[in-house]
Amino acid sequence: MKILLSLLSTLLLALNPSLQQTLAKNQESSSELPILIKIKSSLDPQGKTLTSWSPNATTYCGGSFEGVACDELGQVMNISLQGKGLFGQIPPEIGLLKSLSGLYLHFNGLHGEIPKQIAELTQLTDLYLNVNNLSGQIPPDFQKMENLQVLQLCYNQLSGSLPTQLGSLKKLNVLALQYNQLTGAIPATLGDLDTLQRLDLSYNRLFGSIPMKIADAPLLQVLDVRNNTLSGNVPLVLKKLDDGFQFANNTDLCGSGFADLKVCNSSFDPENPNKPEPFGPQLKGVTPKAIPQSAYVTGDRSKSKSKNAGVAAIVGAGLTIILLTAGVFTFIWYRRRKQRIGTAFESSDSRISTDQFQGKEIVNRRSASPLISLEYSNGWDPMSKSHTGSGFLQEILESYVFNVDDVESATRFFSDANLLGKSSFSATYRGILRDGSAVAIKRIAKTSCISDETDFLTGLKTLISLKHENLLQLRGFCCSKGRGECFLIYDYVAKGNLLQYLDVKGKTGNGNVLDWSTRFSIIKGVARGIEYLHEIKGKKPALVHQNISAEKVLIDQHYKPLLSGSGLHKLLADDIVFSTLKASAAMGYLAPEYTTTGRFTDKSDVFAFGILVLQIISGKTRIGSSIRQGAELCKFEDFVDANLDGKFPESEAVLLGKIALLCAHECPNSRPAIATVVQELSNVGSIP
Repeated sequence: MKILLSLLSTLLLALNPSLQQTLAKNQESSSELPILIKIKSSLDPQGKTLTSWSPNATTYCGGSFEGVACDELGQVMNISLQGKGLFGQIPPEIGLLKSLSGLYLHFNGLHGEIPKQIAELTQLTDLYLNVNNLSGQIPPDFQKMENLQVLQLCYNQLSGSLPTQLGSLKKLNVLALQYNQLTGAIPATLGDLDTLQRLDLSYNRLFGSIPMKIADAPLLQVLDVRNNTLSGNVPLVLKKLDDGFQFANNTDLCGSGFADLKVCNSSFDPENPNKPEPFGPQLKGVTPKAIPQSAYVTGDRSKSKSKNAGVAAIVGAGLTIILLTAGVFTFIWYRRRKQRIGTAFESSDSRISTDQFQGKEIVNRRSASPLISLEYSNGWDPMSKSHTGSGFLQEILESYVFNVDDVESATRFFSDANLLGKSSFSATYRGILRDGSAVAIKRIAKTSCISDETDFLTGLKTLISLKHENLLQLRGFCCSKGRGECFLIYDYVAKGNLLQYLDVKGKTGNGNVLDWSTRFSIIKGVARGIEYLHEIKGKKPALVHQNISAEKVLIDQHYKPLLSGSGLHKLLADDIVFSTLKASAAMGYLAPEYTTTGRFTDKSDVFAFGILVLQIISGKTRIGSSIRQGAELCKFEDFVDANLDGKFPESEAVLLGKIALLCAHECPNSRPAIATVVQELSNVGSIP
């Protein structure tokens, strides 16, 4: 039997070289320890901060090294050292951590250049180096990081031009480069980024025109080029961004259709709007050779795509032969290995397992997690008696715990038909429990959770303790060591979230256009929910929500608002918490002081509430300067939803406008406490 097993193992390894390489990689994972020690000596040369990073450690996973998280193979997957007072440099050895998916070094005092070796991190999705003292140029090699979604390099001292190669980052959502010393032209290749939502180039020294191709980015919502030396004709198509397009303090920009721009004269060439125009008054006599090449789209795309398609076809055929030859067992092993933090719930990940016949219906079992993996789940079991013990936590287990069978049967094995939504770290499904009640089940990969079992249980205790009529109540939970997942069970809320009631075209009574009294009632309910969080008895400092948005406000059948996501950050790893802020930042909910402090306070919640109030009053998702100015000047036509047809008390609209502006004040000290807001709202007697 041993000989047979040995032969089988040898055959599988011979037929599948990738399997052999992965096993070797797993055996060598301990070699990352000296890499981490080298990184420590560079980031923290005086050894005052990363004291837990010991060269004599037996392991660096499971929380033993501060800020380090590992994957199921014991390899470093995330480094989260934001705001730790690091004053060293980023070493080139960082590029040796091949499994790294998140690198968070922002809000420190790091200096020196960004090593080009970072580009070797091809699994990286989030790179946060903002608010440091980094200098030098942005490495063109960044084009290798094909999985990069967020690139935050703002508030540094970076110089040089923007590499055209940034246009190769096809998964990029956010590119933040503001407050540096960048020069040259804006690369037209940035228009090739199909997923780009936010591009901030403000407060640099960029010159040339704004390429028309930038507007080709289909998801672009924010383009900020303020305080540069740009010139030339502004593409009219950028007007579609509304207040998301910011261009102030570029005196040589011109264009029609923009209220704050002068009309262009004949010296500009309308037939070639993509060509940069760096020839402002201060640059007369500069030859065309001086035009930065970064502004042009280069290369023959059709030939490149054709060549890549041919290579892909050959590679695909080879992989098919390997998988078929290696057999079912190798395929299953390979699927287990693919689990990665932050990608467990990507829409491209179908992972179809065996169909099962139930009565007259075939249920398609789709699992967003890998097949059961001992390596994946080993060493993390927050529900074990060694952690829960007896007493309060044991009582929690008895009254709140569901089993995996309940969760699977309620969602029909996580059928796509029951999928309510996905994010980078979770998926939410509608389910029906055995008692017939409808629930929403949030499915979270274990690698997205806090790795320390004690901290995880403390966060769970916080979630369970939150009880208020305007907060979504946790009904139960389930943690499966075998599946490597946790499930949070909430009551299903019938009328969706507040986002569905914004940007609606129609009149009151059409279902999605809320009347004034309902809007006022929702605002008061959300304020009460936030007040409860901020003033929970015995909770000092306040429990901050951190991610208030229209999407987090659920509406029940009586149009009562339920704030969801409260306390959820207490269960999640730091890098996951940061990833959840991407959408909030793009929608304007993130308080301005977060950029410089990296901290959340009760006043940052109040800021988000102020933006939310403006959204509810105006019926708009995007709050621009015109809406703010309308609220300031009491011009109802500019900040009150036109769908209301004037059916609202003007005195209440004025009050809500003032409250919203005060809550969303730039200075946190000028914002009121939420308790004060609740008191002001309750003084309006006409609303129950």
